[in-house]
Amino acid sequence: MTSKKKNKIEEPAEAYEVTPKNELTSEELHPVLVQMLEIGLKQIELGQTKPHDQVMSEMKKKYNFK
Repeated sequence: MTSKKKNKIEEPAEAYEVTPKNELTSEELHPVLVQMLEIGLKQIELGQTKPHDQVMSEMKKKYNFK
């Protein structure tokens, strides 16, 4: 086997069609993830969130990012 053939990669002969799902039902998600998402949504409703810029600033200070 020559080195040219040895490292050759070929596409599969069959074409697979994948249709993405836009929405997942709670039955398809792990129960812990569903619970965390519900908590997050409640926090948004109560205004217990921080702007992205503030979070990034805190992370840069804490972990010495630039």
